[in-house]
Amino acid sequence: MARLVQHPTKYTPEEWHRSNHLNYNSAERERKSAEMIRDESNRLKHEVHITTIKTQSDVNKKLDQRIQDINFWKSEIDRLHGETDDEINALIQYKERLEKALDGTQLPLHVAKQCLANRNERLQIDLVHDDVEIQLIKEVEVIEGVQALLKKTLDQATEQIRLLRSAKYYLGKDINDKFTALSLDNKCADLQNDSPGLYYAPKSVKIETNSVTPEEWESFSNKNFLKAERECNSSKTLRSMIDEILQEVYNDQQKQCTTVNLAFKKRIEETEKAKTKLEDHLNKVLEEIREMEDNVASLEHAIAEKEAPMKVAQTRLDNRTLRPNVELCRDRVQYRLVNEVGEISFNIERLREMLAESENSLKALCRTQLSLEEDIEIKVNSLFIDKEKNMKLRQQINHKLF
Repeated sequence: MARLVQHPTKYTPEEWHRSNHLNYNSAERERKSAEMIRDESNRLKHEVHITTIKTQSDVNKKLDQRIQDINFWKSEIDRLHGETDDEINALIQYKERLEKALDGTQLPLHVAKQCLANRNERLQIDLVHDDVEIQLIKEVEVIEGVQALLKKTLDQATEQIRLLRSAKYYLGKDINDKFTALSLDNKCADLQNDSPGLYYAPKSVKIETNSVTPEEWESFSNKNFLKAERECNSSKTLRSMIDEILQEVYNDQQKQCTTVNLAFKKRIEETEKAKTKLEDHLNKVLEEIREMEDNVASLEHAIAEKEAPMKVAQTRLDNRTLRPNVELCRDRVQYRLVNEVGEISFNIERLREMLAESENSLKALCRTQLSLEEDIEIKVNSLFIDKEKNMKLRQQINHKLF
């Protein structure tokens, strides 16, 4: 049996024409749509290109401005950091001057106290609370007051150095941070669209939560700057005060040292004058003792010389008692012999009284001699203490504190 062959469906001419028109219309629409898209794409590309260039230019300007701001603050902080370092070094030198001044008070204080101790070795009447002792005690008080003031000022200088170093540390930390930020922003500013090493970093496209505002950034640097500036000004004020204190304590010590030395000089002159007068009186007393000893010897000799005349008179009287009978007459010879014995006895008594008085005077003169010699020894001891020990000791004092 013959097999039937199936032919594809055939369309009518009208369908064929309609299909062609549909394709024509569809192609026209798509072409116009494509043309519009191309036009819009060109416009958008131009717009995006302009916007990108403008935005990148704005970013570059802001980077440049930011770099200028960082450079400004870094320059200011660098300058103040240097000034702070200079001020620390200057204040350290002033601190050393204070330490030297404080150390320089040790010898004057030791000398003043040693002088007081030495003067306690004065003897008897010379152990007097005189002007020298008053001024030495005052000198000890002045030096101890100076030491207290210097120690207090030294503590202030030490604390101020600590504050300056703290301010310098924060300035240095700020400088390092700004140097890093400046390096990074300069690197960013140098990047161009054709720079090598560019890469995508989508995770960095954000505002860091721990970041600060420009106002906070500037306030932070300004706070460090003002703190360092304040501490530098305080240090300069302190250094000026130290100059005044050192000059004041130098003047006080020098003035009191001069006062003490003048008091010593006056006291030594008084003691030497007293010693000279005592020596003059001693010489006169020694001369008087020699004369009085001669006088005593002369009186004793005079008394001894009256023994022979007394014996003669009494022998005569005794012999005349042997006259016989009427020859035992109360004649003028008898009366005169009796008177002679009485006269010689009276004169001997007078000489003995004068001898006793002379001997008492001689003893008094000897006691005076001993007293004068003792007092002279006391003055010699006092002069040795004040002139030889204390004044030579005080020559060691160097009141130049700075």
